[in-house]
Amino acid sequence: MTPVRVLTGIKPSGTPHLGNYVGAIRPTVRASRQPGVDSFLFLADYHAMISTQDPARLQRSTLEIAATWIACGLDPQRVTFYRQSDIPEIPELTWFLACVCGKGLLNRAHAYKAMLDKNAAARAEPDEGVSTGLFIYPVLMAADILMFNAHQVPVGRDQVQHIEMARDMASSFNHLYGEHFTLPEAVIDEQVATLPGLDGRKMSKSYDNVIPLFAPPEQLRKLIMGIVTDSKSPGEPKQTEGSALFQIYQAFATPQETATLAQAYADGIAWGDAKQMLFERIDREVAPMRATYDELMAHPEQVEAILQAGALKARAVATPFTARLRHAVGLRPLQTNSQSQTAKTDKAARPAFKQYREQDGLFYFKLTDAKGRVLLQSAGYASPQDAGQTIARLKAQGWTACADLHAQVAVADGTSPADLDAALQVLRDAE
Repeated sequence: MTPVRVLTGIKPSGTPHLGNYVGAIRPTVRASRQPGVDSFLFLADYHAMISTQDPARLQRSTLEIAATWIACGLDPQRVTFYRQSDIPEIPELTWFLACVCGKGLLNRAHAYKAMLDKNAAARAEPDEGVSTGLFIYPVLMAADILMFNAHQVPVGRDQVQHIEMARDMASSFNHLYGEHFTLPEAVIDEQVATLPGLDGRKMSKSYDNVIPLFAPPEQLRKLIMGIVTDSKSPGEPKQTEGSALFQIYQAFATPQETATLAQAYADGIAWGDAKQMLFERIDREVAPMRATYDELMAHPEQVEAILQAGALKARAVATPFTARLRHAVGLRPLQTNSQSQTAKTDKAARPAFKQYREQDGLFYFKLTDAKGRVLLQSAGYASPQDAGQTIARLKAQGWTACADLHAQVAVADGTSPADLDAALQVLRDAE
């Protein structure tokens, strides 16, 4: 079975806190150990440059984030763990994609529109404070994903637009230059844990209410003792619902441990004792990782060696793939016989599905034969996932077996059901 390639970008900004660990780091590390998963994880230091112009801070954050993930159990031997800036093929692909990406698509990016709204509210120039990097960073993000033909990209719901943009760019490139890119799927985990911070609000650096993941034990205990609670005295029953302290404990504890604390709440445990329990439970999980983290921070050359080894693994994929892309767009040695190359390509050509987005905002696909003749054309779909699901069914079951889908596509004149089934069989045989 072909492994599912899952790609995750990690922006090196700031010191990781408990919320980062519970919501992103721990579940991603666990997922990377699953059989049948080919994980690519990278430090998005190019992306960090959009908001960080302090070289020392960028370097330090990169070290901190890399050391954190390794200390938290990421196995560099099992995954491909690399620094974005160590893969020169990525900015080259960014340019290829920029040349097929309409400016109108980038105008609709949420981050850019938010800046326009902010400037409008301040009665400033529309593009005040908007760097070219901020404007085109969805293209760089698409290059990150498409360079390695990721099948799945875990994202928060607010990031789904970027995956859709990557699909748009991949479809445009495939339409112009042949089928080179896999169309990635956004994976949204609705159960992502979010921790409350010291003041009960979501733990976030912007609220200044975080507990650093690898704070020394003394600092960790002091911060936990500062978590806001109600004024109930020892002996008075306490509610677990709405208790930041209980929610944080639950994120680290086993079900049995959680039940024990819930009973202690009902029995009127003193807040100081409950906070001590929380400190001991977190420190028990974090202490071994903290020791590894401190060792890596003291020896940055070890982290650098791991990232360089990861870059070699990543470039073993990126370098030959970029060579094919360069040839596809026409960046070829001048002595290359383009006619003979075209003949070879035509000989090896086969039917293909092509997905794209029209100006009406809907998603379409078409099936072409080996010579590029359109065999069928779909109606519009509200999402790329809906279009992709229809394509998957047609490929898996064939035209004749999918009678319920016939109303959603128009068959080209002169194309028979047998022609369609034969083309779909070729695609199945090629997989």
